[in-house]
Amino acid sequence: MSGIWHTDDVHLTSAGADFGNCIHAKPSVVVVPRTVADVQEALRYTAARNLSLAVRGSGHSTYGQCQADGGVVLDMKRFNTVHDVRSGQATIDAGVRWSDVVAATLSRQQTPPVLTDYLGTTVGGTLSVGGFGGSSHGFGLQTDNVDSLAVVTGSGDFRECSAVSNSELFDAVRGGLGQFGVIVNATIRLTAAHESVRQYKLQYSNLGVFLGDQLRAMSNRLFDHVQGRIRVDADGHLRYRLDLAKYFTPPRRPDDDALLSSLQYDSCAEYNSDVDYGDFINRMADQELDLRHTGEWFYPHPWASLLIPADKIEQFIETTSSSLTDDLGNSGLIMVYPIPTTPITAPFIPIPHCDTFFMLAVLRTASPGAEARMIASNRLLYEQARDVGGVAYAVNAVPMSPGDWCTHFGSRWQAIARAKRRFDPYRILAPGYRMSFD
Repeated sequence: MSGIWHTDDVHLTSAGADFGNCIHAKPSVVVVPRTVADVQEALRYTAARNLSLAVRGSGHSTYGQCQADGGVVLDMKRFNTVHDVRSGQATIDAGVRWSDVVAATLSRQQTPPVLTDYLGTTVGGTLSVGGFGGSSHGFGLQTDNVDSLAVVTGSGDFRECSAVSNSELFDAVRGGLGQFGVIVNATIRLTAAHESVRQYKLQYSNLGVFLGDQLRAMSNRLFDHVQGRIRVDADGHLRYRLDLAKYFTPPRRPDDDALLSSLQYDSCAEYNSDVDYGDFINRMADQELDLRHTGEWFYPHPWASLLIPADKIEQFIETTSSSLTDDLGNSGLIMVYPIPTTPITAPFIPIPHCDTFFMLAVLRTASPGAEARMIASNRLLYEQARDVGGVAYAVNAVPMSPGDWCTHFGSRWQAIARAKRRFDPYRILAPGYRMSFD
């Protein structure tokens, strides 16, 4: 067999864990492919033995999504080459981390239009789920900014696909949760990168004003980055902060008064603060180092991300505030920011039926052994979100039954089942999501 195959307990234990540290399911073998042929061989091996196969990038899933209990984990860390950066595009292996993508593109004064907050995830990983970021109000998701993909389907066929060639596979794999094939490389779009970023961190005491200013910032398109965050102060009160950013290249500089004149914030915690663009997009790096140092990085992370219609978000936060803020601790927070539905084109990514929705991400860290209560809370939040027309962003630590998945995908389910039969006829891919296609 080619590639690198591991069956020792060290590798199996590592592949049976993820960032979430809520579920641990060891595979029987870990395969580290170096070529497309290695990927195909691993799929044939899996199918012949009636096993399941999960693809692992950086292992940043939160609820066992990259695990395969007793099956095969395909570790894509050797698919780590940035092949080509040219005007408006880059072709990149699926195992490349986004931090390495931007290191390569910024040397050519270009950048992906949408980046997730944490750049330690891989290209194949985020393209399999969606990829939200602070610029999604203008550019949609990362899945909306990919021009073509190279994929090995569950049946072992290598195919290149795009919106005009093998479009059914292209549409299935983008945001398809790894159910239909293994992404081996991607050609993504790039835009011109500015040199600097001016940050504005605006404080609010009123939830409605906070959310209204976010919608205003989204609609007027004056800012390149729009994200809100909620924390709990020492007295147990909710505190709201709107993080805005404007990209620029000196000698031209942003006009602060023009940018902020329509907003109704209480105060500005950080004003006229300029940083290098590369430092801004990789702003989580120092936080990761701190959390690794304290050990919290290795604790359970029962995260929940929900997409809530804009006309329901204020009431949803008010009625669920105790559940939302429970156990946030020092390192936890709630992210909330608006996204219009128009730029989102990947058909297998469910979004609310409205013009604008809010991403609501509850990012909690649990003490070891305390995650079960938070997971139960996540489940309740998910059900409450469904009741107001919301959906889950499927990267959650939320228990989902096969029936829940049918409800989650709604009218898309029949198309998803057809794509599963066509591209993964042996039903071996992505067992960690616990879907059923019987």
